Order: sequence, then C-alpha cells, then structure tokens
Amino acid sequence: MKDTIEKTFKSGDTEEWLDVVWTRPIGYQWTRFFNYFDIHPNTVTILSMIIGVASAFFFVHGSFRTEGTEGLMYNIGAVLLLAWANFYDSADGQLARLTGKKTQLGRILDGAAGDVWFLAIYHALTIRFYFHHTLEFQWLGIENTNRNTLIATLVFYAFAWISGIGCHARQCGLSDYYRQIHLFFLKGKAGSEFDSSVQQKRIYEETPWKGNILYKFFLLTYINYTHGQEKQTPQFQRLRQTLKEKYGATENIPQAFRDEFRQLSLPLMKWANILTFNTRAITLYIACLIDFPWLYMLVELTLLTWLYLYMRRTHESFCKQLNSKL
Repeated sequence: MKDTIEKTFKSGDTEEWLDVVWTRPIGYQWTRFFNYFDIHPNTVTILSMIIGVASAFFFVHGSFRTEGTEGLMYNIGAVLLLAWANFYDSADGQLARLTGKKTQLGRILDGAAGDVWFLAIYHALTIRFYFHHTLEFQWLGIENTNRNTLIATLVFYAFAWISGIGCHARQCGLSDYYRQIHLFFLKGKAGSEFDSSVQQKRIYEETPWKGNILYKFFLLTYINYTHGQEKQTPQFQRLRQTLKEKYGATENIPQAFRDEFRQLSLPLMKWANILTFNTRAITLYIACLIDFPWLYMLVELTLLTWLYLYMRRTHESFCKQLNSKL
C-alpha cells in the first residue's frame, strides 16, 4: 500500500512530512473512491472549493466568548471542514497522476482552490471580529460604541486584505512556483507543472470563445498568476533565458547542471512547504480555537513574510550565481 501511495506523490523532494504521513494517505483513500466511480479530478477540485468555502460559515460563528460551547463546536466544525477540503485537494492531484487525467483547467483549478477557501475565510474572520471584539477593546481601552466598532472592523478588514492578498497569495504563489521549478530540473517538463505567462497567453488566444467562456476566464486569471510569479523571480528568468539560448530544447540541459540546481534548490523546499497549507492552517486552527483569530494574520504578516523574503532572496542569489557560470 505504501509503495502504491508513493506513486501518486509529485516527488520525494517536494513532499512535506505531514503530507506524507497524514494528508496523502487519507487523500489516497478518497482517490480510490473517486476512481471507482470514475469521477474526474476537476470535479474533486470543485468539491474541495465548496467544502473549504463552507468552513467559512463555521468560522464566523466560532467565537465562544459569547456563544460558549456552541461556538467551540462551530470552531471544531470549521477545522474539520477545512481539513476535509484539503484531503480533496490532495486527492485531485493524486487521482490525476494515477489515471493520467491531467488537464490545463485542472492545473488552474487546483492552484485556485486554496485562494478560494481563504478568501471566504478572511471575510468570515472579519465578520467574526465585528460581533466578538469586546475583549480587544478592553485591552486597548476603547469604548465599545457602534462608531468605534465600525472603524475597528474596517481596520481589521484592511489588515485581513493585506494579510490575504499582499502576503498569503504571494507566498503561496511563489512557493508553488519554486516547487514546480524544482520538479522541472528533477524530472523534466513531463514531471512538473512549470508554466509561463507567454505560454498561457498563447493558449488563451488560440482557444475559441464559443463554448469556452468560463475556461477563457480561468485562463485569463492564470496568465496573471504566472506573470506575477515571473515578476518576483527576475534572476531565475535571466537564468531560464540563458539556458534557452545555450541549449535550446529543455531536454538538452546537461544532467550535471540539473543536479547542481537540485542541490541548491532542495533546502528551500521545506520553506516552500511551510508557506503553503499545513503550517498556515495549523496556525489558523490554533488562533481560532483560542478565540484570537487575528493572531493568525499577525503570524502571516511577520514570521511567514520573513520566510518568504528569505526563500526568495536565497533562490534569486543562487540563480544569479548559476547564470554567471554559464
């Protein structure tokens, strides 16, 4: 069974420990279930989005300052739903690799799933703060009036927006990009989902509007997503261009260079994994279960942002060194 599950991994280099011992095994059982009923991986991804968004409703009602035991139960329900969504998010990729049902739309949907969950959750936490903020007001010595509540909630929403769009989205997007780059040098194009904005724009332009309106919309968002990844990695883009000019087709890149890149990139995979789901979700669970959800955003704005900057600086640095050797 273990060997069978491992065949659904992207690679040993990029799998996180908690995923290996927890998420992937459970996701694999769902994979077998969906495969038995011939359910497409894209359908599984959409189900994960629905379940993840549903968790936001429970996070709204999760405060036990005034709700007592009922609020705690809502919190636990939110945690279980978000974990369930993550199992499906694991299962869709495992199912695609197991059955060979890999599609461009599947890649786009899979990348968007986590953003959809957390977009709903950030709004849920803002609503939760609006109704359950009295303790924070007491700490800060703020009078609990309607006007002050409204102002504080708007400040919290801005805080959530910066945390979610300014930090979360960039951190996850870059982490995903670095993992796909690593897989590209480790396993080649066939073993990674390493995409470029130019490539995605060409697919968008070649796809007819008739019968593809929704798909075209997803492609457009994915163009912006990949362009954002490329803007954050100028030194890697220069290295990529140099490799193209020197070796042409990607399969002509010498194995010695691939091995050197892998050795430099491998230590960063643990940081890339921390910046995606598991550590982020555990932090969210703890912050909400102790009824201070804003602590999650504080960690995101400080510790996770520092890790993101460190990872980016390190990756750009060794890409610059490799480019100078070429």
